[in-house]
Amino acid sequence: MYRLTCATALMLSTALPAMAEGVVNIYSYRQPELIAPLTEAFTEETGIEVNVAYLEKGMVERLQAEGDRSPADMVLTVDISRLSAVVDAGLTQPVETETLTTNVPAQYRDPDGNWYGLTTRARIVYASKDRVDPAEVTTYEDLADPKWEGRICTRSGTHAYNVALTSAVIEHQGEEAAKEWLQGVKNNLARKPQGNDRAQVKAIWAGECDIAIGNTYYMGKMLEDPEQTEWANSVNVLFPEFEDGGTHVNISGVALTKSAPNKENAIKMMEFLTSPKAQEIYAHANYEYPIAEGTEADDIVKGWGTFTADETNLMAIAAHRAAALKITEEVDFDG
Repeated sequence: MYRLTCATALMLSTALPAMAEGVVNIYSYRQPELIAPLTEAFTEETGIEVNVAYLEKGMVERLQAEGDRSPADMVLTVDISRLSAVVDAGLTQPVETETLTTNVPAQYRDPDGNWYGLTTRARIVYASKDRVDPAEVTTYEDLADPKWEGRICTRSGTHAYNVALTSAVIEHQGEEAAKEWLQGVKNNLARKPQGNDRAQVKAIWAGECDIAIGNTYYMGKMLEDPEQTEWANSVNVLFPEFEDGGTHVNISGVALTKSAPNKENAIKMMEFLTSPKAQEIYAHANYEYPIAEGTEADDIVKGWGTFTADETNLMAIAAHRAAALKITEEVDFDG
């Protein structure tokens, strides 16, 4: 166990305290150092201490095993599929306050109040500055065009970020059309899916491919890493849209657990996390987009350009997760 000022990060084998006055306990897929600025600000403002248990995987399984004895008051994670998995397992409870519904636009929260978004990231195209005219990349549907044959790099099709994108294609085009699209994208791959989003940008820099699918915030992460700055500077950030919608975005978000021994404190923290002040802290630290009205992204993020976010509610997209995984396997995308 070690202390990050007001936040305490614990290994999986370490138990969080259950009910305690002036405490809120979080299970998180986000690394403690990424959310430390938020937890520190919350403690400074309220006096409530925040304990964070970082989980690399298995959040649903852990909460199920702990049942009503779970010390977790909240979960904080990235990607709508991970949030919806916790909800679908019956491990959350709805909460609705005027503050939460005012701070979080409808498309970025569960209609039933089981989770609320904090920040967004766009699933975009990184394109070689030397080999791709930015005007060539306009829609997600276009990625299946044979003109990109042997020119696309991406991480595994079964990774949560790509599953969410495929789910969004299903929502817009239907399952059969989405399967054809995914097959087309596979036909255009320059290499077998591998690595993370940054590895795809490195591949463009190395000349292995010309465009790659990735999340926006990785550009910020690469620019702050001296070893990766050259990769980042070799590409443009382009914002494709669906033919009948906008640019696909995903979220980081929070949910109140069903057991929540410190429920009142947890709701206070949820309201704080969705506040403009907290969203800007979080978004600036992670190169993401805050979603509360009146908030602004970091200047580096704004420098990538503007886009129109797709307005489809993310729960509608999450509902297609199983179908997205099925068609990804059927076309043997990673094979």
